[in-house]
Amino acid sequence: MIKLTAIGNLGRDAVLNNVNGKNVINFTLAHTERYKDAQGNQKDKTTWVDCAYWTERTGIHPYLKKGTQVYVEGQPDVRTYTTKEGTHGASLSLRIANIQLLGARTNEGQPSAATGGYAHSGGYAAAPAQNPASSVSPASSFSPEASSDDDLPF
Repeated sequence: MIKLTAIGNLGRDAVLNNVNGKNVINFTLAHTERYKDAQGNQKDKTTWVDCAYWTERTGIHPYLKKGTQVYVEGQPDVRTYTTKEGTHGASLSLRIANIQLLGARTNEGQPSAATGGYAHSGGYAAAPAQNPASSVSPASSFSPEASSDDDLPF
């Protein structure tokens, strides 16, 4: 199995769907790399990843809003296609095994990984989520009611 890890921002609000009696949360993840070309001009290159998170625990869905930064792990798939004009292209998709919210606490008081946040594992068999950007141990399940400021390590 090939496993891909990525950190990026959601390009739009996540959508919760039910396919053949199973829940799937679909969203797009974007990462922009900035570099200078040979002439010294700054350029941006954005990579988009279509994500599908198959899970029965859908409590993370309301937190997956456009612009939210997340850490994801999963199995990649590249699909090639040809447009009506005959142009060839490819798209990257990821079947999410683990997802973790990153960043600071939002205005609504929703916790995130940097403030004692949430990790979420699901889909196919996978190890618990690990956040490479934080030394905070991830929660084993997603439950806003289970978190309180008294549980924070600082």
